Amino acid sequence: MGRSTQALHEALPHAMREAVDEFARHLSHVENRSTHTVRAYVGDVVSLLDHAARMGCAAPGDLDIAVLRSWLARLRTLGGARTSLARRAAAARTFSAWAHRGGLLDVDVGAKLATPKANRDLPAVLRAEQATELVLAPGEEAAPTLLRDRAVLELLYATGIRVSELCGLDRADVDGGRRVVRVVGKGDKERSVPYGLPAQEALDDWLRLGRSSLAGATSGDALFLGARGGRLQPTVVRRLVSGYAQAAGLPHMTPHGLRHSAATHLLEGGADLRAVQELLGHASLATTQIYTHVSMERLRAAYRQAHPRA
Repeated sequence: MGRSTQALHEALPHAMREAVDEFARHLSHVENRSTHTVRAYVGDVVSLLDHAARMGCAAPGDLDIAVLRSWLARLRTLGGARTSLARRAAAARTFSAWAHRGGLLDVDVGAKLATPKANRDLPAVLRAEQATELVLAPGEEAAPTLLRDRAVLELLYATGIRVSELCGLDRADVDGGRRVVRVVGKGDKERSVPYGLPAQEALDDWLRLGRSSLAGATSGDALFLGARGGRLQPTVVRRLVSGYAQAAGLPHMTPHGLRHSAATHLLEGGADLRAVQELLGHASLATTQIYTHVSMERLRAAYRQAHPRA
C-alpha cells in the first residue's frame, strides 16, 4: 500500500479493515493475481470503504448500491479519468462478489454497478517497413549489448509478447529447433508462441557470441542479461526500444507498441482473430478485437488517400 492508502486503511472501522486484509489474501493466494493488481484493487477498495465509513457504514454488510454510486460520482467530480473509474468500478464489483460469497454481504450490491465506459484510443502502431527499420536499428556490430538488443527487438516484434514475459524468459524456454518460445503470462498461464527465422538468427548470435560476455554470478538461466550480468529488466527494454526508434527517426515506440504492431500486422496478413488472441495471451476475444479497428483505420486512410471518389 502507498502511504495515503495505508493511512486510510488504518483509519477504517475494525470490520472493514479485516475484510480488506482478507480480500487481499484472497486475490494473492487464491486467484493468484499479480502484486500490481492486488495493490491496485486493495487501494480502490480502501478508498470505497473510507467513503462508506464517512457515510455512516461500519462494516462491509452496510454497503449498498447508493454508497457505491456515490463513491464513483465523487471520484468523477475530482477529475477521475474514465479508464480509472472503470477500473475502480471493477474492483468494487470484485470485492462485493467476494464479500457476498463469504457471507459479509447479504446481497451482491456490486452486480448492479454499471461500468463507466472508457474511451479506448487506438494503439499507436508502426507500419511493417517501420517495424523492420526498428528491429534492424542496432546494426551488424558484434558487441554483446548490440547482439542482445537486436535479439530483444526481433523477439518482441516476432512474437508480440509482453515486456515482462520477455524479461522472464530462461534459455530453456526457447526451442530453436521448432522456433517456439514458452511464455508464462498473466495469472501464471503458459502458452507457446512461434517466431520466425530472423528472430532465430538474432537469438543464435546472442547466445553464441554475446551472452557469455555479460554473464556473471547473478545470471542464472536468464535468456537476456543486463550490463551487470543480472536478468534484463523491463525498464531497460523500454529505454532501448524508445532509443532505437528515436535514432531511426521513427515515431515514439514502446515494447507494448511493438506488441500492438505485431498483432495488427498479423491480422492485416490474414491471421484468424482467435489465433492472434492465443498468441497474445488475451483472456477475452474482445481485448484482441481492438486490433481489427486499427486495421480498419489503416484501410480507411489508404482509401481516402488513393481513391479518386473518396
